[in-house]
Amino acid sequence: MPAALKTCLLLFALLFLLPLGVAACRYCLDGTGEGWRTADRSSAGLLPETPGRPAVVRVFAAQTVRWRGIFATHCWIVFKPEGDSAYTRYDYTAWGDPIRVNGFVADGRWFGRVPLLVFAADGPAAAALIPRMQGAIAAYTFRNYGDYRAWPGPNSNTFVAAVLDAVPEIRVSLPPTAVGKDYPYDGRWLRRTSSGTGLRLSLGGYAGLTVGWVEGIEVNILGAVAGLDIRQPAIKLPGLGRLGVPGALPAGTATQP
Repeated sequence: MPAALKTCLLLFALLFLLPLGVAACRYCLDGTGEGWRTADRSSAGLLPETPGRPAVVRVFAAQTVRWRGIFATHCWIVFKPEGDSAYTRYDYTAWGDPIRVNGFVADGRWFGRVPLLVFAADGPAAAALIPRMQGAIAAYTFRNYGDYRAWPGPNSNTFVAAVLDAVPEIRVSLPPTAVGKDYPYDGRWLRRTSSGTGLRLSLGGYAGLTVGWVEGIEVNILGAVAGLDIRQPAIKLPGLGRLGVPGALPAGTATQP
């Protein structure tokens, strides 16, 4: 076997197969893999009280349900325009209306899993983002019954990535476990990253390469992502996510997982 091929196979085993194996063991030992019918979907207490509050934008991610939780997370978006008395949650799912509005509690546990905060904005910053994000939701291409595909996309993470593309100034990157985030929802195999700081090459979501200041370097193989973050030193591994310094966001926002 040629040395170059042996090296590639070794790297694939170390960066993809081994992390997925560890994630599978962790999932089995976790003990929180409840049945989806009985799993807790109550509020995790991650949102501020609404009375008198300014505009709010949140992006959440949580380990997905059943065995897919070994390697994948589900992302969703929450808005509250200034003066509104309630939050509005947007998910993209395989059942019901593809774009579900308030189908779940805004900051609810995702079938027993406590959400992680990917992005947060409040006040004038949030108020400026909301109309553009709502416009991206209204214009999303895959909004019809039957459009959803768990793999390689378009799925829940493809939807959130498309909305984030509309507001590159927030400089945020979805977790590496957000399988489907790299699916080319607009048909372009080469485009700028969601943060606007780099480029993403995607071969139908089955393979790809992302290079950006915010995203770092990410290699996508069959939806699994391995990579390196240079800006906030960390490695990204399939199933295990981001390991290293927490990803810093602009002042006044939350910390990425």
